[in-house]
Amino acid sequence: MHYTLEPNQDYRDQSLRQDAELSSAELQADAAKHYDDCYRDYLVAWCNRDNLALHYGYWDQATPYNQHQALLNKNQILYEKAGIKATDKVLDAGCGIGGSTIWMAKNHGNTVTGITISAQQAQYAAQHAQRHGVSELVNFEVADFCATPFADESFDVVWALESSCHALNKGDFLREAFRVLRKGGRLVVCDGFVLQRQFDQRQWQAVVTCLNGWAVPNLCGRDEFFHLLQQQGFNNAQCHDITAQTLPSADYMYKVAKRLQPVQKISQWLGLRTKAQTANYLVGLAQHVLFSEKLTEYCIFTAEKN
Repeated sequence: MHYTLEPNQDYRDQSLRQDAELSSAELQADAAKHYDDCYRDYLVAWCNRDNLALHYGYWDQATPYNQHQALLNKNQILYEKAGIKATDKVLDAGCGIGGSTIWMAKNHGNTVTGITISAQQAQYAAQHAQRHGVSELVNFEVADFCATPFADESFDVVWALESSCHALNKGDFLREAFRVLRKGGRLVVCDGFVLQRQFDQRQWQAVVTCLNGWAVPNLCGRDEFFHLLQQQGFNNAQCHDITAQTLPSADYMYKVAKRLQPVQKISQWLGLRTKAQTANYLVGLAQHVLFSEKLTEYCIFTAEKN
């Protein structure tokens, strides 16, 4: 039996939907709850209070065994690929707990607005920004990156690091990014993309486990994303495949999940783990299947608004 991953469909845990499509507000609430419930898990098992990174790392020859530096490297590689300058005003669309926003302000002096659908994340991000001494350069707001409150042509750069995947229809995000970008502005998107649409039952279980555990409705393909960029009016779209530099992060995540397996089982049995926390833990194992069996690739897209 084969399963097909169709665009613009929600493939997360059926129990969330109860045979009915979730509204946009419900989709957002589910994603916000995931990140709110898992906040401390991420800080303990994945990132730290310096990098605040809720994303895969970029492992180069200089940092083969350093998870912290690999997470920071990801910010630098996106910054360079997008050709961002210190004078650029940046929108961090899906800012999480402020990691990339704070990094841009602290390391390059950018003025950055970070948006998230979680009020708790926005609060945490503001606290972290104050601790890092960049409060005057950054601002965090609760907003949907598919329908922001900002005026047309408000930003020089729209940055989406492992966030655009949360959009049910990726075109909705790209349409809004195009609207808020100034002429000559740049978009940079970094995410996982599917290499195929058909899966056998075992592969499908891994795919759905990842979508459910990270509150992601579906994944886009590279060609599909190129088409959406063109459809929304972007020019000079380029794809930079960094799967090879991401694989060590996938391995690291898998090893952390295996190491924490006894703690997870005991905590779950004692009722100390929420549904979101358990689902998030299971991704650590399942995401390795997506990478090791070449079901997904990991890319940076850049594009311009002329």
